[in-house]
Amino acid sequence: MNVSRRIVLHFPPNITEQPVVYRLVKDFGLTFNILKASVSPGEEGLLVMELSGEQKNYDKGIKYLTETGVEIQSLSQDVVRDESRCTHCGACITICPTEAFSLEPKTRKVLFDHNKCVVCGLCVKACPPRAMILHF
Repeated sequence: MNVSRRIVLHFPPNITEQPVVYRLVKDFGLTFNILKASVSPGEEGLLVMELSGEQKNYDKGIKYLTETGVEIQSLSQDVVRDESRCTHCGACITICPTEAFSLEPKTRKVLFDHNKCVVCGLCVKACPPRAMILHF
C-alpha cells in the first residue's frame, strides 16, 4: 500500500551537510516534493515536504530520519486556527498562495484545508485577530 504524507523535518546543525533526502530516495525508494526549505550548513534546518512511497519503505525512511537525529512533525499539526478567535474576515483567503482557505458561500465562513497548507506563515502575519498559530 502506498502512502503520501506532508511532514516537517527539523535538522540539527551537525547534520545539515549530510545527504539525508538523497538517502530517502536511494535507500528506501521514496519520492518527495519540497514545499518549503531553509537549510544552511552548520545551522539548524527546516524542510517541509510531501513524502510518498510504499508503507513499509516509508516506515523505514522515518526510522532512518529519527535515528539520524532529525525531528519529524506532521504538517497538519504546525498551522492551527484558534476557532474562538477567528472572525471569518477573509484576510487569509487573499494572502494564501496554495488556496488552503476558502469561503463557504452559504454561511460566509472561512474554511481551512490543512492538506493544501505548506506552512509558509503568511496567514499568521495577515490574520487581524491572530487566530492562525504557527507551531515549529
